[in-house]
Amino acid sequence: MTSTTPPQPLPIEATERPEVVGLLAAGRLLGMGRTKAYRLAKTGAFPCRVLRIGGRYAVPVRGLRALLDPTNPDGKG
Repeated sequence: MTSTTPPQPLPIEATERPEVVGLLAAGRLLGMGRTKAYRLAKTGAFPCRVLRIGGRYAVPVRGLRALLDPTNPDGKG
């Protein structure tokens, strides 16, 4: 039997872009491999801000955008 209730739209928060991405994804965007990304994050030399959350690294998207698009210094857009 199928449901007759229409699907509910996702909340606004669920459709927004993420605020952070994983270290590997950020490293790939910057053209580096896993080992180099982790080495730079561990030594504090990653090209943008890296957060340590528990046992994981997270990179704020705003910092990546600013790094990848120097014409947009606030990271928006």
